Amino acid sequence: MKPVCSVFLPAVLMFLAFLSGCSGEKETVAEKPAPVHIESGDECHVCGMAITRFPGPKGEVITEKEQTVHKFCSTRDMFSWVLQPENVNRNHTLYVHDMSQTEWDSPADTALIDAREAFYVVGSERKGAMGPTLASFSTESAAHGFMMEHGGEVIRYEAITLEHLNTEMPMGNMHGSMHGGMHH
Repeated sequence: MKPVCSVFLPAVLMFLAFLSGCSGEKETVAEKPAPVHIESGDECHVCGMAITRFPGPKGEVITEKEQTVHKFCSTRDMFSWVLQPENVNRNHTLYVHDMSQTEWDSPADTALIDAREAFYVVGSERKGAMGPTLASFSTESAAHGFMMEHGGEVIRYEAITLEHLNTEMPMGNMHGSMHGGMHH
């Protein structure tokens, strides 16, 4: 019986060590891809507008599996894409500009930060490419300072909903003004 135990016990211990090693690997998070430079000719993945021709924070998504880069002319457009049912539960890598580190009129790519860690000001008077936008910041104090100067409300990534985006864009007014002269 002793020889079986002396062979069996070490085998069981090695198997358990192997299992714990496997679970440890699954907990290791793969390094996220770095942000990609927004070129002057890049167009918004949602609306097709030239990204760099407009003020305010921009967004960038690197898809989970394909590692495809989608660039957006505004944080509003990025969130309108990210919050769609086919994207909302995916673990995409998301970047936005830290507006405390760059100019509103021409945000620098060196100021791109993890969108999931950012603080956002919704409902401010500052406009982005698509009109009202979500101003993004790396710290709550910077977001609060912006809010005190430009109005709005500070929220976190997890709190952003399509309703925030819809209330930010006066679609009814835009639609009416675009088509007002066409009625006879």
